[in-house]
Formats: sequence, structure tokens, C-alpha cells
Amino acid sequence: MAKQKTKLISKRATQGEKMIEVRISFWTNKIAAKKDEIVPKHAWVAGVVRMGRNDSHGIKPGNPLVFHTLLDVGSVIEKVLVNHGVILHPNQKMRKYLSGD
Repeated sequence: MAKQKTKLISKRATQGEKMIEVRISFWTNKIAAKKDEIVPKHAWVAGVVRMGRNDSHGIKPGNPLVFHTLLDVGSVIEKVLVNHGVILHPNQKMRKYLSGD
């Protein structure tokens, strides 16, 4: 079955809203011995992935998703993108792995 191409509709975007941004935050609580203190440059291997507002792309912030290991980060980023309706297009380097069918 042939894949049909859909026509992409573009629009003008303001400076600072042309890119789609995903933010990764690592938890730093309970590493320092005292409450309300941190150990600089130290964090747990877990945290959250979130996407902020981007009016040009029609993105409204959703609930952040938790990751528990660095191996989870890629799949959690994928879930955040899907949850916000973001469609990724493969670049030339990635196309060599994809079927033309």
C-alpha cells in the first residue's frame, strides 16, 4: 500500500519560538546532609522530562513525565513529543535506516 503524502501548511513564527524545546531536569534532593541544601553538580540519575509553552507551534505545557534511569530518557522524550502531537521528520543521516516503502 502506497503511503500518501500530506501537504504541510507553514506559518510565520516569532524569534525564540521557531524551535521545539524539551527540558530534562534531574532531581537533586536528599544528596546533601542538610535539608534545603544541595551538593553542587550532583544529581540523581532520575528526574522529569517536560515541554514548555510554544504558541507558534500550538504547544501548551502538559504534565511532566518521570524517568528513573538514563536508559529511560529517550523513550520518555518520545512519549512527551507524542503527547504534545509533535511529528518528527528524519534528516538525511536517519533516512539511511528507513525503508522507502
